[in-house]
Amino acid sequence: MSVYEIAKKLSFNYGQMTLGECIQVAEKSGLHVGDVVLTEAQDTTGKKRGEVIQCMEDAFAHNLRAAEIGTETGQSFLLGTVGQDLTGPQAVSVAGDTFVDKIVAYTLAAQVGNHTIGLCPCAGTGDSCPYTGFVRAMKEEYNDTGKIARAMAVILKIGGIFRVGKRTTGCNMEGIGAGAAATAAAFVELQDGSPSQMEKAVVLALSPTISVPCTPRVLVPGLCATHIGGGVLIARLASQLALYTSIPSTVPVDVMIAMAAKCHLASAKHVVPVTIEYMEPFFKHDERVDSYVDAALLESEKKRQEELIQKAALEIRDLAGRANPITQPFGEAVVGGSSQGVGSPTNCARIAHFLSKGKIKKVKIELYSELFARRAINVPGILMAAVNGAGTSDAQSYKESLDCVRKKGIEVEILEIKEASVQRVTVEAADVNGMVDSLNRGGARLVLRDALPDIEHARQIAEELGIVLIDE
Repeated sequence: MSVYEIAKKLSFNYGQMTLGECIQVAEKSGLHVGDVVLTEAQDTTGKKRGEVIQCMEDAFAHNLRAAEIGTETGQSFLLGTVGQDLTGPQAVSVAGDTFVDKIVAYTLAAQVGNHTIGLCPCAGTGDSCPYTGFVRAMKEEYNDTGKIARAMAVILKIGGIFRVGKRTTGCNMEGIGAGAAATAAAFVELQDGSPSQMEKAVVLALSPTISVPCTPRVLVPGLCATHIGGGVLIARLASQLALYTSIPSTVPVDVMIAMAAKCHLASAKHVVPVTIEYMEPFFKHDERVDSYVDAALLESEKKRQEELIQKAALEIRDLAGRANPITQPFGEAVVGGSSQGVGSPTNCARIAHFLSKGKIKKVKIELYSELFARRAINVPGILMAAVNGAGTSDAQSYKESLDCVRKKGIEVEILEIKEASVQRVTVEAADVNGMVDSLNRGGARLVLRDALPDIEHARQIAEELGIVLIDE
C-alpha cells in the first residue's frame, strides 16, 4: 500500500499527520520517516519531490546566510564573536566529534547572525539556530542528497508542530526543546535508524527540556549559548542511546510533545516570573532607549535590582550553611532509583515503624499525587521500612518486602491525597500505633508535620536514624 493508503486506513489526517503518525506509517510501509514526510508533502501540495526539496532549500537560505555571517564577521551583543571563535584557526573541539562540533559552532554562529540580519523563525528564532547549524554541517559532511533531504524533512516536520505549540515565552518549545527534538530525529535519519529508534530518540531528547524557560537568557549575555547549543548535544546523546543501546522508552512521542506544550504554558505562568526576578539585574540595557524612561522609574528599577542581589546572597548563604561537608557529602544509599520518589517516603515509614509497638497488623500509606503515581517504586521501600524498620540502602529487603507482607498477613491500604508533597504512613500494631505525617524533601530529608503517639519521640527517632528534619 502507498503512504496515503496506509494513513487513510489508520484514519490519520493525511497532510497534517503528527510525528507519531508518520512513524507508524513508516513502520508499516518499510520506509524511512523522512520519506513518509516528503511523500505526504508531495501528495498534499501536488509538487514533485524535487520541488518539495527545493522549497526546503529556499526556506533555509536566509538562515544559512546568517550562520555564514556569524562565522565570518558577525558580532552579537549577547554572544560576542562565538561563531568565529568556534570555527577560526584557534577553535577547540566541543564534543570530540567533527560533525557535532560543526553543528554546535554553526548553531551559535546562526544566533550571532540573528543579531545581525535576523533569522526566519520556526517555533522561534531559537530553534532556527540548531536547525540551521545542523543543515549547514550536514551538507559539509554528507554527500547523499536523498538522505540530506530526509533529514531536513523531519526537522521541519517537528519544527512545524512546535511552532503551533509555542504560545508564550519558553525555550522548551523553541531553542532547546524543539531544537533537541528535531535534531535528534535528524541524527537518526542520517544514520538510517528505524522509525521506532527515531521515536525513542525524540522522547529521550525532549525529556530534559520540559518547562525550561528562555527568559533567563533573552537579555542576559551568554546564557543563550548553552540553551541552543545544549539542545544539539542532548540530541546527540539521545540519538546514540536510541540507536546503539537497549535503553527502554515507553512514552509515545506524540504524548511527549503534547505534554511539552502544556508544560510550556505552566512554565510561563509559574517559572518565568521567578527567572525574570532573578535575572533582571543582568539584562542588557541600551542607554539610548532608557533616556526616554522617567528617571524616577529607572531609580526604582535600580533599587529593586540591588535588593534582589542582596536577597539572593542571603539565600545562597543559607543553602551553603546547611550543606554537608565534602568529607560527608552523601546520604544513605537509596534503592529503587529515586531519592525523591523512594528515599523520603521510606524514611517517613521508618520513623512510623519505631513509633509503633507490638505485632504489626496493617500499614496505611497516603501519598500525594506524584508519589502515588510512582507507587511501583516507593511502596516496596515504604513497606520494608514500616514492617521491618529497614533503611533505604537495604536492597534485599526492598526486593522481598511485598512477599514479606503477604506472608505475614499484614493488611496494606494505599491512598492518593491531593495536598502537595504529603507522605503519611500509619503502622497499626497490637500495642501502639505509629503515624508520621510529613512532607517529602528527598532522601533522608523530610518535614515532620505530626506524629503519633508522640511527635517529640518521633524527632528523637529521626535523629538516631540519621533522618534530617527540616523546617519547610
